[in-house]
Amino acid sequence: MAEIQASNWIDGKASLPGSDPTKIFDPASGELIGHFQASDSAEVARAVKAAKTSQSHWWALGAQRRTEMLGQVAANLRNLSQSLASIESREMGKPLAMAQEDIEGSADLLEHQISGANDFFAETNSDLGRLVRKPYGVAALITPWNYPVCQVTDVIGALLSAGNTVVVKPSEKAPLSVAALSEVFSCLPPGVVNIVLGNGSTGAALIEHPDVDLVHFTGSVSTGRKVGAAAGGRLIPCFLELGGKDPLVIDEGVDIEWAAEMAVHGSLFNTGQVCTSIERIYVHKKIAESFIAEVVNKASEWTVGPGNDPINKLGPLIDADQRDLIHAQVFEAQLNGAQVLIGGEPIPGPGFFYPPTVVLNPPDDSRLMTEETFGPVITVCVVESFEEGIKRANASSYGLSASALTKNPENIEVASRLNAGAITINGGGTGPEDPPFEPVKASGSGRIFFGPKSLESYTTAYAVNIGEAK
Repeated sequence: MAEIQASNWIDGKASLPGSDPTKIFDPASGELIGHFQASDSAEVARAVKAAKTSQSHWWALGAQRRTEMLGQVAANLRNLSQSLASIESREMGKPLAMAQEDIEGSADLLEHQISGANDFFAETNSDLGRLVRKPYGVAALITPWNYPVCQVTDVIGALLSAGNTVVVKPSEKAPLSVAALSEVFSCLPPGVVNIVLGNGSTGAALIEHPDVDLVHFTGSVSTGRKVGAAAGGRLIPCFLELGGKDPLVIDEGVDIEWAAEMAVHGSLFNTGQVCTSIERIYVHKKIAESFIAEVVNKASEWTVGPGNDPINKLGPLIDADQRDLIHAQVFEAQLNGAQVLIGGEPIPGPGFFYPPTVVLNPPDDSRLMTEETFGPVITVCVVESFEEGIKRANASSYGLSASALTKNPENIEVASRLNAGAITINGGGTGPEDPPFEPVKASGSGRIFFGPKSLESYTTAYAVNIGEAK
């Protein structure tokens, strides 16, 4: 397959910075698949200028016309899902079918987000005044490598529907599929969406640019603190979705096979490279033995290999550093008394593969229990009671999402006190319509939505108060 030359997309045109190329390798095989050139502050400034210049025209089109054009974006995304998934699978290892399903689902989400724009922007009038909503202006959207396409397309529809223009800066670990999104956005007026490729310096130049009016960042806690500080210094809105160490608390009396399936899928999906992966499991001692046996059985069925082979459920990790971090956490926990029931050693040969791994009773103060793992590791701790499980689940510096399984109505109320941005009990139901998502503690800040209410987050509102003239 031909090597990919990824380029920036600024003001409706491809652009190549003058820096030296950075190579991107397939994490499953080590094969060179493409390269990009990092954008400097001047290139970032060009992108921000294009976004700022186009913003007033984009807003003036009105909600109806923006919705129509963004509907075409969703159609383009759906039509190009196979080719985008192929690039994504090659650059970060995700199984191909999973990548395509994710992207098609993102197109559905985009359509859902923009569906209420006309009603949302209808001014609320009375004899005494009216409520007006307007976009912030230019939004910086900085995204991670684990869902390269969807981390852009799940958010950008709402930003654009709200009347903002956007400069996207993807992770330098998986930029190729995001660069390919220029074809998806080519139906929009020039400058409405701009893509700049680069590293941390590129992202910093974007956040610090004086014409950026809003920041949306998904990534690590350490970088998120810097992003939040920079945005806070400029007094602009900043949405941060950072790391997670998400718990699952399992009560006595639940169906063992069901609980094990929930635990394994939630821990291993996308090779565990998901912010909301289950990374800590607390299971009641009365069902622990049977549950652990079933978890080991189910986890061992997750085949490992390149994402382009449909037989594989687990692809490679993104790079050697991530594999080494995961193994160090597992190894240190084992040295301190944890039992490794399956897995626990990197798979030899080409690629950055790590097997499904089940670790029993790691110490609460081990890195495996306190720091984000982001890999295919299932940690199980046996607890005396459901209440103990909830207490230990909450004893974390993270608070992205949390879940629980229980048949006891009283314990459903106990589980609702889990401290996280989203709580799922017994797999969840229909739930409230378009619920808010607001990470707590070190997992981030800022209240966002994923449906039509997302327009509330990406607009500013003010009242026009009208009195009687004399």
